[in-house]
Amino acid sequence: MRVRRGTAVATALLGAALATAGCGLGPGAEVGSVELTVTRDYGAVPMLQRSVQARESDTVMRVLEGEAEIETRYGGGFVHAIDGLAEQQTGPDGPYDWFFYVDGMESPIGAAEVPLEGEERIWWDYRDWSATNHVPAVVGSWPAPFADGVAGKRYPVALECFGGGAACELAREALEREGVQIAAGAPKGAIRILVGPWERLRADATAKLIEAGPGETGVFADFEATADGYEVVALDEEGERARGLGPDAGLVAATSRYGGPALWVVTGGTGDAVRAAAESLDAERLRDHFAVAVEDDDVTPLPVEAP
Repeated sequence: MRVRRGTAVATALLGAALATAGCGLGPGAEVGSVELTVTRDYGAVPMLQRSVQARESDTVMRVLEGEAEIETRYGGGFVHAIDGLAEQQTGPDGPYDWFFYVDGMESPIGAAEVPLEGEERIWWDYRDWSATNHVPAVVGSWPAPFADGVAGKRYPVALECFGGGAACELAREALEREGVQIAAGAPKGAIRILVGPWERLRADATAKLIEAGPGETGVFADFEATADGYEVVALDEEGERARGLGPDAGLVAATSRYGGPALWVVTGGTGDAVRAAAESLDAERLRDHFAVAVEDDDVTPLPVEAP
């Protein structure tokens, strides 16, 4: 099925309005604006960025079809193409498909089934999924999921410091600037943000899975042991080692296990690396990135191109 902007959408909306006019219903009242982003290649190439007024009856799919030309499959529940860019299962560049995130979390259900309550950050990305077809969480929708939860569901936020020192305070300040209330301790079901050197953070069972590769966590980074600790290693879209980033490169990444709340790591091999990562907790520096490596003021989006 192909849905076009303009006439087709207007006709469908008019028909719905006429069908419900007799009983006093309609598309519903506005619930607030939502941010719609469409990119390709792990956020590297922007395609569309809009702020859209959502109504009570809107879903992620309905907002997308109102702003872009889309093709769907399986009864309209699966996006095959956006503005002519279609999924491909085979080819020299590997399999590509469309994936979407709501408030920084990969959705477990289809776009036509996700209702909107206003203030959501919706992100569609067209990417190579040969390394993994599951990237459960991304950092590019900051301050989501901390500020307003995910799709209207709020979670407590736990900031856990693993010897991060000043970096932990920087992370706290960044969260509080966004109006985030940080819970005491680590309550069950909390979104966790771990701050500290990797040598300490890897004691956390979920964080340590990053070392198992993107197929396990969706994070295109690894760590190599050095004489002084650990060094962040950037991976390419195939999940292969691209290059080491030096001892002072920090990492900001997110993941999740078993569909649970997000786990963020703000880390690196040295104290300076962790501080650089914490200083990057900012919407402009993280926007549209799956994860980032940071050294001083330089932000390297992950994954990187193969050498």
